[in-house]
Amino acid sequence: MTFDGVVMAFDEARGDGMLRDARGAEFYFHCVHIADRSRFVDAGAPVRARRVVGLRGRDEAVDVVKL
Repeated sequence: MTFDGVVMAFDEARGDGMLRDARGAEFYFHCVHIADRSRFVDAGAPVRARRVVGLRGRDEAVDVVKL
């Protein structure tokens, strides 16, 4: 499932962050899943991503595209 959202926070040192979709659901993501391979995205940036269930059983975002 693809969704549009906003980056809530991103920790450049750890390379991970959180996204929030329009319904308020939050999704963890790792920098390796940023589509342009930049490994960085600003907090507050609009993005489009795909939801998957990660290894720990939580919803995660992959294929993160900066809009």
